[in-house]
Parts: sequence; C-alpha cells; structure tokens
Amino acid sequence: MPATLTPPAADPAASVRAGAVPRRRTRLLALPEVRRAAAATALFLLALPLQLAGAPALIWGALYVLSYATGGWEPGWEGLKALKGRTLDVDLLMVVAALGAASIGQVMDGALLIVIFATSGALEALATARTADSVRGLLDLAPATATRIAADGTEQTLPVDELAVGDTVLVRPGERVGADGRVLDGASEVDQTSITGEPLPALKEPGDEVFAGTLNGTGALRVRVERDASDSVIARIVRMVEEASETKAPTQLFIEKVEQRYSLGMVAATLAVFGVPLAFGEAFSEALLRGMTFMIVASPCAVVLATMPPLLSAIANAGRHGVLVKSAVAMERLGQIDAVALDKTGTLTEGTPRVVDVRPLRERGLDEVELLTFAAAAEHPSEHPLARAVVDAARERGLDLPATEGFTSAPGIGVMAVVGGRTVQVGAPARLLAEAEAEVEVEVEAKCAADAGGDTDGVVAALVRELEEFGRSAVLVVVDGTPAGVLGIADRLRPDAAATVAALTVLTGTAPTLLTGDNPRAAARLAAEAGVEDVRAGLLPQEKVGAVRELEGAGRRVMVVGDGVNDAPALAAAHIGIAMGRAGSDLALETADAVIVRDELVAVPATVALSRRARELVVQNLVIAGVFIAGLVVWDLAGTLPLPLGVAGHEGSTVLVGLNGLRLLRDSAWKRAAAEGTGTPAGAAEL
Repeated sequence: MPATLTPPAADPAASVRAGAVPRRRTRLLALPEVRRAAAATALFLLALPLQLAGAPALIWGALYVLSYATGGWEPGWEGLKALKGRTLDVDLLMVVAALGAASIGQVMDGALLIVIFATSGALEALATARTADSVRGLLDLAPATATRIAADGTEQTLPVDELAVGDTVLVRPGERVGADGRVLDGASEVDQTSITGEPLPALKEPGDEVFAGTLNGTGALRVRVERDASDSVIARIVRMVEEASETKAPTQLFIEKVEQRYSLGMVAATLAVFGVPLAFGEAFSEALLRGMTFMIVASPCAVVLATMPPLLSAIANAGRHGVLVKSAVAMERLGQIDAVALDKTGTLTEGTPRVVDVRPLRERGLDEVELLTFAAAAEHPSEHPLARAVVDAARERGLDLPATEGFTSAPGIGVMAVVGGRTVQVGAPARLLAEAEAEVEVEVEAKCAADAGGDTDGVVAALVRELEEFGRSAVLVVVDGTPAGVLGIADRLRPDAAATVAALTVLTGTAPTLLTGDNPRAAARLAAEAGVEDVRAGLLPQEKVGAVRELEGAGRRVMVVGDGVNDAPALAAAHIGIAMGRAGSDLALETADAVIVRDELVAVPATVALSRRARELVVQNLVIAGVFIAGLVVWDLAGTLPLPLGVAGHEGSTVLVGLNGLRLLRDSAWKRAAAEGTGTPAGAAEL
C-alpha cells in the first residue's frame, strides 16, 4: 500500500525549469566587436546633426574621423592580413570605398558605410557568443556531485567526473540523475524533458535506463553507472550542437558568394582606368579623377545595399508580428527551404497535458462531474504533471473541491486520499487493479462480462485500451476499493497546427516530417490530426540529427521547428532552425536561427513566404543596381563622366534600391505573406 513520503529538501537543480539551461550570458560590452560598433555609431550620431546644423567642419569632421577609426580599423586590419594571404576581403573593400568617398567630400556617406558594417559584425559576434554560452550552460543540467554506494553499503559524495562504469549511485527524490545508467532498485517517475522533450515523467523501475541531467520524482533509485560522464547523452548533445554548428555550410548572403570575383575585378579595373590613360600621356590629376570616379560608380556599395534593405525590412516586419529572425543570412535561408521537420511536444502541441476524456463507470453511481471532483480533490496536494492536469480540468469546469485527509503518494502507482469520508485512489490502472481486493476484482470482472458480452478484459481494461489506442494516458479512479472510472489525459494539438502543416506543404511542395521522442502510437494519432504522414517516433537527439542528415542527403534544404534541449542538435544541423519561444529551452532559443516569440505556429509559413518575397526584391534591386553601375561605368569609360554626376548617380541608385527594399516594412507585406502562407487570396494586401 502507498506510504506517506516526506517532502524532499529543496534542491537548487530542481528550481531550474525542466529542460531549461541555466544562464551563462556573455555581457554585451564584453565583446570588442560590440564596443567598436557602439562607439562608431555614437560618434556618427553626434557628427550628423552637427553637420546638418551648419556647425564648423572641424568639429563634425573630427567626429567622423573618429567614427572611421573606431569602426573601420579592425576590419581594415583584418582585410590587410587577408590580403597578405592573397584573399581580398569585402570588408577591406568597404573601408577603401568609405575612404574614397571621404576623399571626394562624401564624408557622411563613408561613415554610414563604416557604421553599417561594424554593426553587422557586432551582431554576428554576439550571436556566436550567446550560442556558445548556452552550449556550455547545458552541462549544468547534470549535477556536479553524486552519491556513490560502496560495496559495504556506505555512502560517499563525490564529483560526477570521478564516477566509473559499474559504480552504484543513489538518486534521492527531487535530485537530478548524475550519470547515464540502469536502475537496480527502487521505483520513481523521472522527468526526461531535457532528453526526449516529452512533458510527462517516465516511470523507472529495475532494469530501466536513466540519463544524466534528468530530474527524479518522489521515489529513491539505485542506479548502476553504464557510461562515463564525458560519454553521457547530455554531453553528446553538447558535442552534436558544437559539431553541427562548425560543419554547417558557411553562412553567406547571395552577393557575398561573388564578392571575391567582383572585388578583384573592380580593383583591377580601377587601376587600369587610372594607369592606361596615364601611360598614354594624360595628366596625373585627370587620370586620378577618372580612376576615383570609376571606383565610386563601380563600388559594390549599391549592390550590398540592394541586398540588405529587403532582408532587414523583412526582419523588422517579422519582429513586429512576433518572429525574431536573428540575421539577414537567416532571413535569406528561410526562403530557400524545400523540406520541413517538426517536433511534436511544445511545437505541434501545446506542451501541457490536459484531461480530454472523463469516462465514469455508470453502474458505480458516479457521473462525470462527481468522478472528476473525486479525482481532482485527491490529486490536489500532488505536484505530478498528471495531477495538475486533473486539478486544472476541475477548475476549468468551476468545480468546488472538498477537503482531503490522509494524502499519500507512491511512485509509479498513484495517490490516495480520503475525500468526503470516502477513500479515493488515482493512478496507473494496472497497478491499482493489481492492488484491489480479490472479491472486488471478481465482482468487477463479472460485471464487465455481463456488460461487455463476456469480454474477459473487463470494462476498465476496455476503457483503458480504448483511450491508449487514441494516444491518451489513462488514469484510473478507485473509490472505496472499487473502480469508478477512467480519465484520458493527452497533450492537445495547437489550434493552428493543421493549418500550418497544410501551408508548409504548399510552400515546399512536400508534407512536413514529424520527429519526436514520444511513443509511436501517440505520435501517429497526433500526426493524423495535424495532417502529417511521415512520422518518426521514439527518437533520441542524435537520431533526430540523423533524420535531418538523411533529408539533406537527398538534396533537400531542411527547416527544423522545435523547442527543447533535445531539438537543439537538429536545429543546429538543419539549413535553418526555428524555435518556439514561450516554452523553448535556452539552448534551443540560442541555437535556432529564428524564434517564434508569440508562440503562434502559423507565423512559421508566413515568415517563409515573407522571406521569399524579400528574395524577389533582392533580385529586383540587383538588376536596378547593375543597370546603374553598368551605365555609369560605360559613360566614364567612353566619355567624361563628371565626378558630381557620378556620385549623384551612384547615390541615386542606392536610394532607389533602398526604397524598393523598404516596401517590406509595410503591414500589407506581412498580410500578403500570411495569405500566401495559408493559401488564401491576398486581396488588398498585394504590394
């Protein structure tokens, strides 16, 4: 029979949200790239109003010079080192272009270019540092020490790194498991969210496997260590995230893919435009002016700005609608995907177990309200996720819960309490039925046979089997030693899950794949509701990565959508990773390229559609910039292009493509993307 358990002492590890990674944040100003970008931006913002207000040029000019130095010195120096290695870095070219603009009087334009590139470098450095923080912090899920049981039965507390394969450790209630191993003795329910991503604790009994970093429930376990700390599942997750991040294809914008050829060609052409006329007797000043004009009109500034405004505008628009896209590279990649892999719990589902079925045994004299009232009252003192689901269901119906007495709990079995003078047990059907009195079992089986036409499994077994076939977790309620009914508990599908799956199918041309650590039966049931046909269940983190690699091996560009620690390696390995923000683990949020802040799943296809629209505008802008550059270059080579006119043409093309890209800032752009993402007519939202 269940025995009363003393509440465990407070454990700092237990206060960490299940599946979350303790914060190890790199301070913003600790990064030199951020300090340089902030200084360059501040100096630029001080100089610009002074220049526009007509202040002495010496004042604002000095501020611009400092902005050039703080923001351009490091990329310029790195570019020179790259040049020494026979590589022409586009950052060096931008610094040269900025200095060239300053040399002909366009000091503000050059400073703006420096600020843009310094800020871009700072954002990239910050994203890299924060990801590294979360990867390192993941190791904090595993406790620093463990209790080893010696051969003579004595207990010794020692660092988990000193545990050896074959050691026996004691895991007390409320503690985190110190090492991967197998249960030798005891029974408890262990929260494995950090490994499998599933919200319900798993019952662990002798012979079952447990993982380091998972949170033990109310029972005590003796565990034989089967893996070294460096080879635990949680340590392998860390390695997988790091390796996937390192081996992921280099993140490059479209224009960066041709930057080397363009940069080398422009430098060579500038030298030729300056040197050839000079060799044929043209005056040095005229040749220099022609060469400088050529460098300005042929510089990639317009091309770079033709690429960035649409992507940055799309990022800003998505941000206003609850989607954080971390970089222009990520926004561009979103539009390239042609396959999608979805996590189940917390992504397609709400991530919280809820009571979805209340099945009283009518012959026992209880209706649904009475059954739920008894169950919720008995479960009220419990902290188990299933207990919270039962209590929440009663509260949602406005039920008044009577006081309970004599509450007891037994791991793997359930709870027992006296409610209104009647003894109520709530827990696992198989365990509670096994503990029932022999005469009660005979009575129930006889009644079941009469009611079910001779079904020897009985009414209770039939109800349990029916609920489990639909992917529910069955909970039996026993009143005064007699089964009174069964509750079905499940994680509910998000209201917009089916629409999202359909939209992603239209956008990519193929239905998404479901990757989950849940059991195949529950996964299949939920996938059928959401419209997913390709279901891969019971997966550990490395197996999710394997599924992503398999899709990529078939030539697909995969987008992974998930929320848990166990999803982080797949998010890192994918072409693009998106994390659900509300319940997402810190590691998933940092590893992902985009975060759905408002937790609205339907925002995923809308963001993909917005990215594709941004890519269309990038192509338009590149055509516009190319036409302007080609026209001005031909004019400069075939005739005499006045320097002011060349600058005006160059700046005009930049303004034009910039304004074209800013069209994506309008709310109508998001409405159109959302309409494309759901397959509905865009109507008045057309751009």
